[in-house]
Order: sequence, then structure tokens, then C-alpha cells
Amino acid sequence: MTSTTPAQPPQGPPPAPSLTERRKAATRMEIARAAAGLFVRQGLRATRAEDIAQAAGIAPRTFYRYFACKEEAVAPLYAAGAQRWAEAVREAPAELSVPEALEHAVRKTLSPGAGVSAASWEWVRTLIRLATTSPALRKVWAEVCQEAEVTLAGVLAERTGASADNVAEGGSSGDASDAPAHGAAASHAFDASDASDASDTSVPAVSAVPAASAASAASAAPSASFAPAAPDPRFAAAVASAAVRVAVESWAAGDAPPTGPEGPAALALRNLVALRDFPWEGPS
Repeated sequence: MTSTTPAQPPQGPPPAPSLTERRKAATRMEIARAAAGLFVRQGLRATRAEDIAQAAGIAPRTFYRYFACKEEAVAPLYAAGAQRWAEAVREAPAELSVPEALEHAVRKTLSPGAGVSAASWEWVRTLIRLATTSPALRKVWAEVCQEAEVTLAGVLAERTGASADNVAEGGSSGDASDAPAHGAAASHAFDASDASDASDTSVPAVSAVPAASAASAASAAPSASFAPAAPDPRFAAAVASAAVRVAVESWAAGDAPPTGPEGPAALALRNLVALRDFPWEGPS
């Protein structure tokens, strides 16, 4: 006697957010933009949560209803930018390989005048530098990073037909397969505007590891004694994110203009080219 399992109905798109949810999201973003503007103009240390509330036109207790501290207030900006980056990868033409899709997303989100207006890049540079010097802001950044990496992993899984929950196989029994969890940084972004510039800014955030570390982890994962298998999408997302974020960090640490060979897009593309041999989609 054969037992059959009833077919599950197809899952439709997630329900649209309610009006209340949309209003809350809008309020969070208003507060985030006010916070980022103050951080840029007068510095993180000199800015109080009460100052942010006043700039956003809300009461201090309303601020604390949404955020526990002033540093958390910019989290929606990072998250929105991360979503923009992931969507650019998802929306890349289907015929593109994963490396090509990532490069497509870099050009779409990091080229001045495309994802970020040219006038906003110096504003972005200041915000990135603040995140690298404040432990509290780095903590917020890292938490958004982890969530953004999961999102990108899901997008890469969609493109490759892999499962975002799978653990990479084909590695050795050593620590190499665990490298992304400890070394490769995730992607997240800025998406902010101040009163003087209503344009959005969206750049992947600063990485905590050098690009060489991500490349080393990528090449070390498959063991020579095992047939290489498709990498876990989380690993691939971590490698891609580190390549892009390191490029933006390098640009922000210097004085180069946002265009040209030392601009964030050019540096990110250079890092991704260096990772072309990474088995993004596994062996054919």
C-alpha cells in the first residue's frame, strides 16, 4: 500500500505591510536620517538622542520607543542600503553568471549618479569613518551585517538553485570550512539623506577583514582530498560581501574622488575579479 503526501499549496508573495506598519517604518527612517545628518554635521559624540528626536520632530520618549540608543538610530539606513544591494543582484539579467551578477550590482549601486548621487559620496565617506571609530556604532553595523548576509545568501541560492540552509561539503575536517563565520564580513549599507541633499546614498559597509582574507578562505575551503562541491550560499555571500565592503572601506579611508580608478565601484570590481576562480556555482 502506497502512502502519498498531499501536495502543499504554492506559497504566494508575503502580505503587504499594513498602514500601521508602513507608518512605523516611515517614522524609523525619518529618525534615522535625522540621526545620520547630525552625526555627519556635528559628530557622533556631540549628538544626543534628544537632539535626534528634536531634529526628527518627535518627543524623546517616542525616539526610545523605536531605538534603545542613538547609535541604533542609523540601523534602518544600513538595512535599506543592504536591501538595495541584494535586490540589484536578484534583478541582474538571468543569463549572467553569479560573478557577472555581482559586478552588475556593483555598477548599479556604487557608481556615482546611479545608486548614489555624486554629491552624496563625501557624506557617505564621513558616515563610514564614524562606523569604524565608534565601538557602539560598529556593534549596530555588525548586527545589520549579519542579517544582510543572510539576505544575500538567499538571493545567491535563488540564482544557483542551491539551498541557503545547506552546509558546504567537500571541505576538510579542519577549520577552513568555518572561516566565513569568523573572518568574512557581511554586507550592509547606507541609505540616507539630510536636509540639504534629498538624494539617497547606498553603499556596502566597511569590512572588518582585508580582501585577501576572504580570498584565502575561499580558496582554502575545498580540500584537495575531496571533490569540490558547491559552496554554502552563506559562504558565497560572505566572500562577495567582504570583497565589496573592503573596497568601500579602502575608498572611505582615503581622499580619492568617488569616480575613477580609486573610486568605490572600481575597487569593488577589482576585488571581485580577483575572486573569479571561487566556485560560486560549484563544478558543472
